[in-house]
Amino acid sequence: MSEDFGIMVCGHGSRDETAVREFSGVAKALRERFPERNVEYGFLEFAQPIIREGLDKLAARGVSRVLAVPGMLFAAGHAKNDIPSVLNTYMAQNPGLAITYGRELGIDTRMIRAAGDRVAAALIEADAAHGPVPRHETLLMVVGRGASDPDANSNVAKVCRMLWEGLGFGWAETAYSGVTFPLVKPGLEHAVKLGYRRIVVFPYFLFTGILVRRIYDHADAVAAAHPDVQFVKASYLNDHPLVLDTFAQRVEEILHGANLMNCQMCKYREQVLGFEDEVGLAQLSHHHHVEGIGTGTAPHHPGDHDHGPGQGDHSHHHPYPHADHPLGPRSLHSAAADPTSDAAD
Repeated sequence: MSEDFGIMVCGHGSRDETAVREFSGVAKALRERFPERNVEYGFLEFAQPIIREGLDKLAARGVSRVLAVPGMLFAAGHAKNDIPSVLNTYMAQNPGLAITYGRELGIDTRMIRAAGDRVAAALIEADAAHGPVPRHETLLMVVGRGASDPDANSNVAKVCRMLWEGLGFGWAETAYSGVTFPLVKPGLEHAVKLGYRRIVVFPYFLFTGILVRRIYDHADAVAAAHPDVQFVKASYLNDHPLVLDTFAQRVEEILHGANLMNCQMCKYREQVLGFEDEVGLAQLSHHHHVEGIGTGTAPHHPGDHDHGPGQGDHSHHHPYPHADHPLGPRSLHSAAADPTSDAAD
């Protein structure tokens, strides 16, 4: 790719200002990894800058091509549908700018190692504070965001299994903060019945926010009811160096033609069990009415909504065009994702 290009990191957005700051740190880290490039970021809703504004900044600096990467863990509605819709609309209104869309962070050995580091650090602190507990007497609970896309939810379970085997726990369970099941509190109440001395609760989220805090609150509540079980709260991923390396790799994949996405289990392309009627649904974003609100920097509009208790990835309807090659600048589609990015509270 010989022409100049910029990098755009696309997030969901959060009402939590700390989550917004943490997300901006990704853009800062990518600027350090690509010092010769213009790097911006933006959100679908609840925070500023919105995606459009980030693209405006790149265009104003003379960037003619943008490599857009979703700041999300797995493939669900926000990055399969909403972000491509926003980018397609922007390109239609700005024909001088071409945008190529990358894939989600996904199942990646770097991400698993980053998650393992977070869990291991929590165990070290717990051992120092309360004395060691053998791994085989410890249960790991991995909590994902939860989505209306079963493929994305299954990826959380795969992360859980890889951490379970990789770190040598006696058992592991998967739960979700909303939308799908099991939810966190009933998941933990089930886990304590298995008889393990220690339970490690690990939110597999990129950033903080109300959902992460709610996960910890549920852990505290179940711990209070079961004082004989030691509960350990591991930190979410945030700016772990391996997470930032994965973001940089997603940019490199676009550049070098290896921008491969897993569309085999996408409910919008294939007849996934229980979701057969969602094949080929229209690609539309519903976030325009909440762009930029939620952090005190923009007015509140009628119809504003938030991902409140029990909420997570919205159910989206879209038929995104599929191809067996990376996204072209005029046809944005992706099996790229969202649900556990808690820049989406």
